[in-house]
Amino acid sequence: MPTPQITLTARLTPSALDTRRGVVRLHQEVLDALGLRAWDAVRLVGARVSAALAARAPEDGQHGVVLTDDVTLSNLGVTEGGEVVVSPADVAHARSVTVSGSRLASMSLPPETLRLALIGKVFTIGDAVSLLPQDLAPPAGTDVAEARGKLSRAIGMTWTTELLTITATDPEGPVTVGPSTVLSWRAVSDTRDTVSDTRDAVSDSPDAASHAEATPPVSDLAGAHTAASTLTEWFELAFTHPELLEQLGASARLGVLLSGPEGVGKATLVRSVARANNITVVPLAAPSVAVLEPNAAVARLDDAVRSAKSATGPAALLITDVDALLPADAPPVATVLLDRVRDALRAPNIAVVATTAHPEGVDNRLRAVDLLDRELSLSLPTTEVRTELLRVLLRDVPLEPDVDLGAIAAKAPGFVAADLVALRRDAALRAALRQREANLPRVSHQDLVDALSTVRPLSMSESDTLATGGLSLDDVGDMHDVKQTLTEAVLWPLRYPDSFSRLGVTPPRGVLLYGPPGGGKTFLVRALAGTGALNVFAVKGAELMDKWVGESERAVRELFRRAAEAAPSLVFLDEIDALAPRRGQSGDSGVADRVVASLLTELDGVEPLRDVVVLCATNRPELVDPALLRPGRIERLVYVPPPDADARAEILRATAQNTPLASDVDLEALAATLDGYSAADCAALIREGALTAMRESLDAAAVTAKHLEAARKTVRPSLDPAQLAVLEAYATGR
Repeated sequence: MPTPQITLTARLTPSALDTRRGVVRLHQEVLDALGLRAWDAVRLVGARVSAALAARAPEDGQHGVVLTDDVTLSNLGVTEGGEVVVSPADVAHARSVTVSGSRLASMSLPPETLRLALIGKVFTIGDAVSLLPQDLAPPAGTDVAEARGKLSRAIGMTWTTELLTITATDPEGPVTVGPSTVLSWRAVSDTRDTVSDTRDAVSDSPDAASHAEATPPVSDLAGAHTAASTLTEWFELAFTHPELLEQLGASARLGVLLSGPEGVGKATLVRSVARANNITVVPLAAPSVAVLEPNAAVARLDDAVRSAKSATGPAALLITDVDALLPADAPPVATVLLDRVRDALRAPNIAVVATTAHPEGVDNRLRAVDLLDRELSLSLPTTEVRTELLRVLLRDVPLEPDVDLGAIAAKAPGFVAADLVALRRDAALRAALRQREANLPRVSHQDLVDALSTVRPLSMSESDTLATGGLSLDDVGDMHDVKQTLTEAVLWPLRYPDSFSRLGVTPPRGVLLYGPPGGGKTFLVRALAGTGALNVFAVKGAELMDKWVGESERAVRELFRRAAEAAPSLVFLDEIDALAPRRGQSGDSGVADRVVASLLTELDGVEPLRDVVVLCATNRPELVDPALLRPGRIERLVYVPPPDADARAEILRATAQNTPLASDVDLEALAATLDGYSAADCAALIREGALTAMRESLDAAAVTAKHLEAARKTVRPSLDPAQLAVLEAYATGR
């Protein structure tokens, strides 16, 4: 019987307790499908093979995700969002284990102390392991507190960040350390050969072969054909016609920096183009090299360059996520690494291609004329490109006739290729659970729709998003003029860009919603996002303020960069008066003034916003810096007035649509008596009426007029007449 296996999407674990302990977390249904119990060992296959202990993920976790820490991702040679094949692992008790590490660790940790760090973990040759004991499910008889104390005393304050490399085990394969295991150290200088041998063994494995066969043809690279054509031309000139370049006074050297959002398919593009042109690709995962000590990192890069030089025919050294290895705040070893890349480019028949999702975070020296002097960029897929990507990804998947790929793509703004792969996997899992006994299981349209609710785009993985809860503008009572204005200012530019282009006008950059507290401004934004299927980046004004010089401005730049990558998107700045007050009137050493300047630059800078709309909200519009409210920036000001009697009636009906009301309840008559009540107050009144009914009897079947009248004694009107007068004067004065 074949070993069961499931392909999952790797995500970084949000739990600090799991960090660097050799543990991955899987959904309970995935554990059941694999026939595993919590804390069983699993085999993990990414770019290389590793092993770990499998624990149960939170109940609200995603089915198609494996939660890992940074070290496990590095061991697998994948980045967040990459594919990992998970299957049960047969683990043996090791007779011997050899490790390498820093000079401090090898000289300070005797074998018995080293055993305290490794016992209870599962690993394979080539894995990096930390000294943190596996204390989530420690083996019987293990004193975790004593182990921590001994490790700390032996190596000092850096013991929690120290990483070791497993260089040899007997037997090979996934092993665990027991009381009789012989542990020994291997010198750092000997690590190079072991790492190289391990890589050769991995590259010759069936899993690596199947991974290579999964490289799609260039014709399947939806949305990237222009970049593929450019890269093909560069390869052809550098490898086929180097003499032509030299005759024209150019160098045949080829160094390329390929940028684009995470998961958009940068490495896949390089592999596909290289395969089409019979170019050998030598991959090097920069994050896995960055966690090594400097000597080991240089040795790993030397091994990759040596492999490229020994290839038959032209070769491309592919350095993925180069910003992890050569960041802008470059460590001292960066100079040595840059020299190694420069030496590789001098060799004949070798090109170097580096990928990054953060081009601004790469060491500027990497762009020197003798290094990576050419740049390519991949953009976020449009709806049409997402539709084509889904067609390619689901080409061999049995689908129900009702599947509408265009509709699915329209509901997946901000999704890149890796996200769509995760969507396919989650939908397949749902279909499998639904059709366990079916002879011909198929993925339905609803499976894909349901998967959209659990797969979060990589571009949104670092952001606080605003949950729409399935709302649309149709769920917003009254406010017809406000809804129409928001539709024109926010949705039309994203839905009908051709109309704006045809009429020669630029769509509004931003909208300011202002009105009294509790008027439903945030509710409107949620409904707007649900109607337009937008990614929403919700930020309260004070959240971007930081006491450190430059940090607030950096947070503003990062916010707009993520929004641009997740386009079409909506940036919602709540309490904008706290983020962008009138300049020159704050006593915060100029922080607020610099934040306003950053906002102005992002809204009206050299690089225009595309498919990004900024929506702000405030109760105090007169406090917002006037420069932010001029045309070309936050140019549409929308007053959200307090609800009148008709609006209050609609709000009461919308709030009570799932609340059984007795026949004596007249919402129109009740609304007419609620002067001074905001939208939030009306919603609170229905809620308090239901609670009053429950206090009277937990078996209450309906809310009566008597209950609502009692609730009015608790829920009082919150609108301030003086504030309303100021807001109305501001609205009419403009």
